[in-house]
Amino acid sequence: MSINITPLADRVIVEAAAAEEKTASGIIIPDTAKEKPQQGIVVAVGNGKKDEPMTVKVGDKVLYGKYAGTEIVHNGKEFLIMRESDIFAVV
Repeated sequence: MSINITPLADRVIVEAAAAEEKTASGIIIPDTAKEKPQQGIVVAVGNGKKDEPMTVKVGDKVLYGKYAGTEIVHNGKEFLIMRESDIFAVV
């Protein structure tokens, strides 16, 4: 997926994965009980800071903190913009 927003410095834009609709046993989760997903796909990457190159790249599936980033809406889709340090792991 391509996005025409370029994050600055050490920031990345992540498209969050969809929230779970059912539990493993088949119980349907209502909208009010769904948890915010903690993984997503990187769709844009900044240039990094001086002497600190970026380690994630576009297309990486990443895990991040529950309250990481700022939600933005672009062309009707929701994204998170966060610092690279808010990302815990690349899956």
